Parts: sequence; structure tokens; C-alpha cells
Amino acid sequence: VGKPLQSQRFAGAIDGVGSTTLANVLAQTRWGGTVAAYGLAQGPDLPATVLPFILRHVTLAGVNSVEAPLPLRERAWDALSQELDLELLDSMTSTIGLSEVIGHAQRILDGQVRGRTVVDVAL
Repeated sequence: VGKPLQSQRFAGAIDGVGSTTLANVLAQTRWGGTVAAYGLAQGPDLPATVLPFILRHVTLAGVNSVEAPLPLRERAWDALSQELDLELLDSMTSTIGLSEVIGHAQRILDGQVRGRTVVDVAL
């Protein structure tokens, strides 16, 4: 975990890792930013302070699509189908085979990966 307030890098973020990664993202979020958390891959703990919330007006929003009512999920999927730029998404997506996951994971931890990685289990 870094300092409770760090250089402001993000206007907003989506975090699927939790724990110290989420704490650092919160500490690097700009004034008025929102961080949506949906996963706990690193752990359910949050070793952070209230400083980003009070001094920078940062919002932490939890995402649990499993419990969301069906009409809300349908509206979300409809909005994505109309507003998501598939060419932009494709440009920031890389595909790796299952045998490449361990090496790729280390690159992620080293901060060398940006965008979205799809694991094709058939490769």
C-alpha cells in the first residue's frame, strides 16, 4: 500500500482486484472521481484511509451484477449494445492462450499490460 493520497492519475476507475490495488487506485483518483469495484481477486480487505473520500470527494461504488434485478441488467446490456464502440474495444484487446496466462500475469503485476486480455482456452 502506498500513501493514503498519491498523485492524481485517474478521473475514474473500474477495479476487479480489491485489497491493496483498490486502495492505491482510490489514493490516485482525482477530485470528484468514482471507482467501481466488482471483484476481490487480490483479497476482500481494503487497507485504505478515508482521506480520498473526504479530501478528494472520491466515491467507491460496489458492483454486484448477480443480485441486480433482471430489468436493470437488460437495460445495461441494451445500453452497451448501442453505445459501446466495438472497434475501440477491439483495439485495446489482446488474446492469449491458456498456456500463456502465468507469464502474462507477471506482466500485469509489473504494470506492463494495458487494456483487456482475453484468454482463449482453445489456444
